[in-house]
Amino acid sequence: MPKDNPCVSVCEFDGRTGWCIACGRTIPEARAWRKMTPFRRTALIRELPRRVEQLEAKACERLRRG
Repeated sequence: MPKDNPCVSVCEFDGRTGWCIACGRTIPEARAWRKMTPFRRTALIRELPRRVEQLEAKACERLRRG
C-alpha cells in the first residue's frame, strides 16, 4: 500500500456503521481513495482515528455485557 493509504489489509466491516474495523473507511471511501483530492484525503485521514476508536469502544462494551 502507498504510505498515505490508511489500509492495513484487514478488511472487515461493521454492520451498523459500514466502517472497516481496521482503518475506519467505508467501502465507497476505500474504492474512491486514489481519485480523492488531497484535501478530501487529508480530511478523511483526520476522521479515521475517531471512527476506529468508536468501533473499539463499542466492541469493548459488547464484551463487558457478555
